Amino acid sequence: MARVLTGIQSTGVPHLGNILGAIIPAINRSKIKGNESFLFIADLHSLTQIKNSDQLKRNTLNTAAAWLSFGLDTKHTVFYRQSDIPEVAELAWYLSCFYPYQRLTLSHSFKDKSQNLKDINSGLFYYPVLMAADILLYDANIVPVGKDQLQHLEITRSIASRFNNHFGDTFVTPKAELEKNSSYVIGTDGNKMSKSKDNIINIFQNDNLLMKQVMRIKTESTAIDEPKNPKNCNVFKIFSMIASEKDINILKKRYYSGDVGFGEAKKILLDEIKDKFKTERDKFNFLVSNPELVEKKLESGSKKAKHFANKVLKRVRLKLGYDK
Repeated sequence: MARVLTGIQSTGVPHLGNILGAIIPAINRSKIKGNESFLFIADLHSLTQIKNSDQLKRNTLNTAAAWLSFGLDTKHTVFYRQSDIPEVAELAWYLSCFYPYQRLTLSHSFKDKSQNLKDINSGLFYYPVLMAADILLYDANIVPVGKDQLQHLEITRSIASRFNNHFGDTFVTPKAELEKNSSYVIGTDGNKMSKSKDNIINIFQNDNLLMKQVMRIKTESTAIDEPKNPKNCNVFKIFSMIASEKDINILKKRYYSGDVGFGEAKKILLDEIKDKFKTERDKFNFLVSNPELVEKKLESGSKKAKHFANKVLKRVRLKLGYDK
């Protein structure tokens, strides 16, 4: 049996890129027989960016509601909030004492922003160590990561090896599962969809706001009745990631024949989003309006997570001489 662990930052409502590239694949992975799935909301990591308590709470609620709305089965997945497990902070301190400062300065999360050190908090610098604690605290075997997180997983493996070499077998050394087939979803400007670029499509907002985002998608200036290449169209690219093969082919023919303008194509995409995700949108709105239901799920998951965390932390404290 493989224990698979995934962390998700609570930086806002998950957008279409998060849904297609992370949420759906992770939920499908959790259904694989033989997998033991741990999924947590990384609200401690979010503190490196967000300093508003109300926003942190709201983001956690929205993030959890999004995952639950897509059918995450909390009976077969340990679904929890990172900040409910203070053991992770204790372990992060222990781990930080076994990893060189100089190595951390090479971390992408720090290095990319190191030109403006006055804007970097210590939490961002130690981000990889907290991530290592997130993983090692649960004896995770597999950690699915994108290319941007691969270096951090290697740091985790290095920390585990250093500790094990010093004190004997203590931590399970996790393996990275590179998400090669995860969906790359373009945003409204044609670049990868990202909150920081303000080019997202948030399927959970009301119809008017959703329409405004879809209508913002950047397109060419080809006339309505002229043939168009769907491969070069951002609207078609997004549509092809969520529509049926039949509907994709129908729209493709209309592009080539000059039978559809970009305005109409955007309306077709909008209708597809509203139709395909109707159940999830309704469930999300229901959960956000009833936060106590989400809280109950997270509390239940946190109790399960704490059970595993205490076992591993006890093992570490014994090796360090803090427990008898």
